[in-house]
Amino acid sequence: MGELVRIGYTRVLDVRVLHHFWLDEGPTDFDRISDPVKKDARLLTYDVRRLLSFVPSVATSATISGLRGFFRTTGLGFLVAVPDDATLAIDSTFEFFVAVVAPDYASYTAQPLARPGITDPTARSLSPQPTVTVIEPPTDPVTGSQRVHRYKANVPVLSNTTGVARGSGEAERLYLSTDYPSAAAADPVEALVVVGDDLGQRVGDPPDAPINVLGARTDFPIFVHQGDVPAISPPPGSSGAPAFGIELTADAPPDVCAVIRLVPVRSAGSPFNFADQDGTPRPRVFEVHLQNRRTTWRYFRRSDGQPIPTATEPLPLTHFGNAGTKQKPSSAAVTAELDNQNPSRITRYVSDIFV
Repeated sequence: MGELVRIGYTRVLDVRVLHHFWLDEGPTDFDRISDPVKKDARLLTYDVRRLLSFVPSVATSATISGLRGFFRTTGLGFLVAVPDDATLAIDSTFEFFVAVVAPDYASYTAQPLARPGITDPTARSLSPQPTVTVIEPPTDPVTGSQRVHRYKANVPVLSNTTGVARGSGEAERLYLSTDYPSAAAADPVEALVVVGDDLGQRVGDPPDAPINVLGARTDFPIFVHQGDVPAISPPPGSSGAPAFGIELTADAPPDVCAVIRLVPVRSAGSPFNFADQDGTPRPRVFEVHLQNRRTTWRYFRRSDGQPIPTATEPLPLTHFGNAGTKQKPSSAAVTAELDNQNPSRITRYVSDIFV
């Protein structure tokens, strides 16, 4: 008779990637929905795998396999589970690549509109850009060849080493985004910035684009933003590398739009640690929040195309509810309004509705 061996597993990492176009209720942020039954139902119907793909790096896959663990995508994001008796190497790194799979993702998501050759390469942004190849000037003394580096601009790195914790006890939330930055002159359209105690967002491209105040910072989660894109340090003497983004490893997909990088121990006593100093797993739930786009809703009479006077404040696009008082626009009908004097400059995003 065969022997039955049971192995218990610990879900050591649970990363939840929440897109607010699919979760918010009109003008109400998902976290502010008061009805718990509605919130639970919203999460049960949400599946981020329709929007994004998640793949561990080759090294991370080997680390998980070496622990006899497994990686799984879920409707909310992905998880890593290891046997209950597993010991994590505290100097290890778990890295995951994120790519877009939904064809209409850029229509209703704030910031990631592809603008190759237009977005200022010296400013932080989430605008996807083509891969850039840079050849290192010095000859490699071992192989006699020159090293080739591949860079991708405007790719955020979301990490528990730089993320922000809010709340305490059971209400504590562990965001993998950094805290919001202060406004800068080069902020691109839709950049999220701090305005006193409020959260603001650039309506258009620089220079002097107005800032739309969204509300108190504490009323919102920490969305992925331009400040999550790290600076690039190219080889000395080389040229052509973007200022902000990542260097692509050999196993990084060319369409990577974000990197999630996690380490077992951030610092002693940090809530972001998912292991003790001796490597004992301590399960953690990390959050990544993606902001839905806000547009100016313009109404026109269907009979003759004449405009109907409406408010000019940008309103959020959501699948559920209605942020306005009239018919809401289609999330696919988003247009970038351009500056007549500088056609590469976006002055605002608009949604046209014919009634």
